[in-house]
Amino acid sequence: MKISLRAARVNSGLSLKEVARTIGKNVNTVRKWEVGEASVSAIDFLRLCELYNMKVDDIFLPNSPHKVHYEEKR
Repeated sequence: MKISLRAARVNSGLSLKEVARTIGKNVNTVRKWEVGEASVSAIDFLRLCELYNMKVDDIFLPNSPHKVHYEEKR
């Protein structure tokens, strides 16, 4: 069963502020990811999965199964 980004964070016992500080992002950015107002980069999503001790397949992103934004390095 997949859970939301917010549920994964809450289940990990972390606040938005703790997550943002740990991965080097703004609290508002993390909140927007959780509610589907902003896309999560693949790197940040992997960082969240590691922080929450979960696999990529365990978490769903709100509003779209394609919410992870992949960027190619040049």
